[in-house]
Amino acid sequence: MPLAVVFVLIAALWRVVFTDAHGFTPVLASLLFFGSRAERKWLWAPALLLATTDVYLNYAHYGYKLTPDFLVTWAWYAAIVWLGSVLKEKQGWLRIAGVTLAGSISFFVLSNFMVWVVWNMYPRTLEGLLNCYAAGIPFYRNQFAGDLIFTAFAFALPSLLTSSEAQEHRVSG
Repeated sequence: MPLAVVFVLIAALWRVVFTDAHGFTPVLASLLFFGSRAERKWLWAPALLLATTDVYLNYAHYGYKLTPDFLVTWAWYAAIVWLGSVLKEKQGWLRIAGVTLAGSISFFVLSNFMVWVVWNMYPRTLEGLLNCYAAGIPFYRNQFAGDLIFTAFAFALPSLLTSSEAQEHRVSG
């Protein structure tokens, strides 16, 4: 579990330091990985930490007030940690890719829907909703790339560390 905690801390720090990363973050990866490694009693912790970064960023950096769309985002954090817990039993690449894709698409769909519902940027019509989704596509490209790259890294790193240690043991032994 220590590596899972490190990944969540990196994701929180990444969000604060790289505020202009336009969605290229390790958030999804850290939540999935934490969920796959942590004990059930700790699954709430990364959602709380990332919710705290949302509060900080919106008041200190962006100058926004908290709106109901944040509750949906925070529920998404919790859902992704839970989704990661599904990977405790089996962590094949196909399964990891599937939950990564589900997490990535679900955030795009939910977050843009909430922008349409809460913010007065688009008319409350089908055309307004479609325009909102269309405007989110450039951000989604970065998000999707980050989701894939960071998740692949997070789930591959333990295997790489284990094989590296085994190889060192063979060389030194």
